[in-house]
Amino acid sequence: MSFVLPTLTASQMFGQKTIRPLTAATLCGIAFIKDSLIAIDSLKGHLLEIDPTSDNSKILNPHQVKEFTDVTGLAIWEDTLWVSRDHNVYLCKLNALGLEHFVTLPYPADGVAVWETTVYISCQRLGYILIFDRESRKEITRFYAPGVGIENLAVSEEMLWICDRTEQTVYAMDRATGEVQFSVLTPFESPTGIAIHKDGETGKESLYVAYASEEPYIRDNPNADPNHELTYRDRTFIHPLYYHYEPDKRYALSNGYLIEMSYAEEIAPLDEVYLPDVEWRIALPSETERQKLKHVEPIGLPFTEEVIDGQRVAVFKFDALTPGERHIFGWKALLEVRNIKYRITPKDVEDIPELSPELQSRYLVDDDDLAMDTTIVRRAAREAIGSETNLLRKMYSIRNYVYDELSYGIKPYIDTPDVVLERGVGSCGEYVGVLLALCRLNGIPCRTVGRYKCPPNGEHQGVPLQPDFNHVWLEFYVPNFGWLPMESNPDDVGQGGPYPTRFFMGLCWYHIEIGKGITFETVTSQGARLTKEDIPIGDLAINHIRFTILKELPPF
Repeated sequence: MSFVLPTLTASQMFGQKTIRPLTAATLCGIAFIKDSLIAIDSLKGHLLEIDPTSDNSKILNPHQVKEFTDVTGLAIWEDTLWVSRDHNVYLCKLNALGLEHFVTLPYPADGVAVWETTVYISCQRLGYILIFDRESRKEITRFYAPGVGIENLAVSEEMLWICDRTEQTVYAMDRATGEVQFSVLTPFESPTGIAIHKDGETGKESLYVAYASEEPYIRDNPNADPNHELTYRDRTFIHPLYYHYEPDKRYALSNGYLIEMSYAEEIAPLDEVYLPDVEWRIALPSETERQKLKHVEPIGLPFTEEVIDGQRVAVFKFDALTPGERHIFGWKALLEVRNIKYRITPKDVEDIPELSPELQSRYLVDDDDLAMDTTIVRRAAREAIGSETNLLRKMYSIRNYVYDELSYGIKPYIDTPDVVLERGVGSCGEYVGVLLALCRLNGIPCRTVGRYKCPPNGEHQGVPLQPDFNHVWLEFYVPNFGWLPMESNPDDVGQGGPYPTRFFMGLCWYHIEIGKGITFETVTSQGARLTKEDIPIGDLAINHIRFTILKELPPF
């Protein structure tokens, strides 16, 4: 008996593969010549030709490394190579590599892309993407840069693809008009380059993104005591970017993972108590546009399910919890989770209907110690929006106001928004509290979401991972569009902005949505709910959270 192996296209051969060329330190600009990947290592000045199926690479410029050091952008059109370095853009023949000056900008040129006789150059300091004519070397026009970070470029027939390092985002821009069609979050942070691969047999185009950063690791050191030390090393690789755009729903999905999540409580009271007729409720992961609950099963003890406001909740019942009694109970869930990014503009929300009485009564009130009646919180609510009336601009202004007023810090407990604003430092939960208060006072319905994030290490598959902290973010409601996600504090970077918008109407794959709009965990005894004043849940049990990333989800 003989077997005939199927013929695979180039895209199928390295479609889901992470490309990690040996010796590379900081990959920036990347481009394809048929099935060969060309990349610049900006730290070493190596122009690399990489085989995506084997990671093997060779240096194409062994005698011209100095000329290619600090190159940030790279493009190839026919037999010509284009690079950006410092304030300049250069071109050269691929078989010669003698750089010829093309243009000088007043600020550093970050990325470059070429289509026929049109040359696109990104410049973060200017805040624009400049478009030049190749023959005349004159600027034709310019488009606003969609993000706030250093941007690299790739171009296809109708689309200019913009990869923003700070935003962790790839934008799809109409290259004729400069209008952003949609954007997608990248599965890893610090994307530094983007390229388009066209399959020679099928004609299908695929996106690839380069990443470059540093990672911490534990290094052996025989001379130290103990003989290990924390240090950093270069981390760079290239990975395919998958996306699926839903124009009617105004969002785009991108790469995701199949994840196993376990949540278990271990009864271990600080003070032994007797609680009769106990029902312990723990919310289950939600079903959303980006998150699918494939399977759930009990840990330790069986549970029944309830549906509360559309959310599934596990209910564990005990006749009584007595002194000295110990249990482990919880759930294990199998989840498909992807990145999501909405694209809704202020113009889209100019003529929206009034909020329903239900939304107003539930999400515009102080129902969680938000201190909405205090002077400092009411003043902040007014200052945050000024004279703005557009709902989306109000939301954006409130976010930026909170980022200006607060800096991030971990605390063992959560203070009310008035105390947090006075102090000027807050944890993620305290950021959420301030945002909720200011939004609700300005007529924007908001609610808390989340509870945990999977450690964002997509390459650590099959390895149990434990988060260091719990985590919350929020959703705000826009009539005609529904609930939109917004991270509480990770975009609060730098001093005074401009702040990235990667998680404004967007979430990365490692965010696990649990119990949207309801309390994550409650305990009742004889039908009465225990409060913080009675017995805090943390005084009754220790929670154990574990994630295992099983595999990357296939392309759409």
